[in-house]
Amino acid sequence: VYEELMKAKKKEVDTLTESIEKKVQEVGELGVSVVAMKDDLTDTEAALMADNDFLANLDTSCKKKRAEWDERSKTRADELTALGETIKLLNDDDALDLFKRTLPSASASFAQVQVNIMSLRVRALNMIRKIASASGIHNRPGLDFLMLALSGHKAMSRGGFEKVIKMCDDMVAELKKEQFADESKKEFCSVQFDQMDNKRKGLERSVENAAREISRAKDAIETLTEEIAALEAGIVKLDKSVVAATEQRRAENQEFKDELAANSAAKELLVKARKRLNQFYNPTVALLAAAGAHQTAASSLALIEIAEHTHHKEAPPPPPATWDAYTTKSGQSGGVVAMLDLLIKDLDKDITESKLDEQNSQSDYETMMKESAAKRTEDSKSLSAKLEDKADAEKALSDYTEVKKATTSELMATLKYIQSLHLECDWLLQYFATRKAARSDEIDALLKAKAVLSGADMSFLQTRT
Repeated sequence: VYEELMKAKKKEVDTLTESIEKKVQEVGELGVSVVAMKDDLTDTEAALMADNDFLANLDTSCKKKRAEWDERSKTRADELTALGETIKLLNDDDALDLFKRTLPSASASFAQVQVNIMSLRVRALNMIRKIASASGIHNRPGLDFLMLALSGHKAMSRGGFEKVIKMCDDMVAELKKEQFADESKKEFCSVQFDQMDNKRKGLERSVENAAREISRAKDAIETLTEEIAALEAGIVKLDKSVVAATEQRRAENQEFKDELAANSAAKELLVKARKRLNQFYNPTVALLAAAGAHQTAASSLALIEIAEHTHHKEAPPPPPATWDAYTTKSGQSGGVVAMLDLLIKDLDKDITESKLDEQNSQSDYETMMKESAAKRTEDSKSLSAKLEDKADAEKALSDYTEVKKATTSELMATLKYIQSLHLECDWLLQYFATRKAARSDEIDALLKAKAVLSGADMSFLQTRT
């Protein structure tokens, strides 16, 4: 066991030692990499500083060279102008007449031909230089080639300007093509500006209309929400009122029934009491009351006759003498019975009034229920209509919101396109007339130069023949 444990620990120590060695090696490599990266950073910073110095020197050098080139071009133009004016002065008709009188004829003839060729070449060159300088054209390599061709010695040695004239024709054609392109571009820009401006105005109006409709829909939704809440509250209040009125009517009806039952019971008791008194004190009245008011007149007369017959019947013999005869309180009984009759009448009156009040209350309750049912039906219809209107307003709000969003996106794209049109067309529209005039002058100068060169060529050929 000890040997196995030592073997395992040794293996673990070897593994950890190997891991430590790898870590140490990685630390060394990372240190080297850090040093190398610092060196690279230093070199990069030095290169950046050098590049910045070179850029600054380059700007200064370019400005200096540009100034030198401008001065050189001005000096050359002045020199050519002076030469052209000198040649023009020498080629004047008065000067030629003077040369004819003062110089020998043979040499004058040859010199005249040479001077005419050079003079015309210089005149053509001056025309081209003048138009190039006046128009400020910098990207016209054709003019540079043409001026180079007229400035070279081969223009004199080969005895003709066919290539130069062809270059003039090519340049005139190129200028006309450029002018046509500018005119087409101008027309395109004008049409696009008009169309985009109309489209922009239409989209702005659409956005304003959508915003107005959205505001209107929001106001309608807010108003309808308040009205719907008021209607719902009114319906709930009406339902509660109906429930309360129903409970009150039920309670009043129960109270009426209880009161009617009590009054009826009291009346019945009073009637019984009156009947009992009448049976004792007024038996005839009691019999009439028992018979009821429905008996006929004949039966009433028979009872009267019986009463009269009884009244006229002879009295029986007197009883044997005892104590004094008992006397009833018939005189006082009339007041009690009258009081009972009064109480019964009061009860009848109360019962009648209670029934009438109950009938009126029931009628009022039924009328109120009908009116409440009609109002609830009307409010429910109005609530349904307003809920539909609210749904329509919410749908309109959603639709106009989408329309405004889409229209706003299209308006932004249109404005961006208009901005790109301005970047593309403003310079052309601003300088179109200037460019057209410069091109026209350039074409005119080229045509004049061509005419001058064509005339020189023909003059030279005629003189040599």
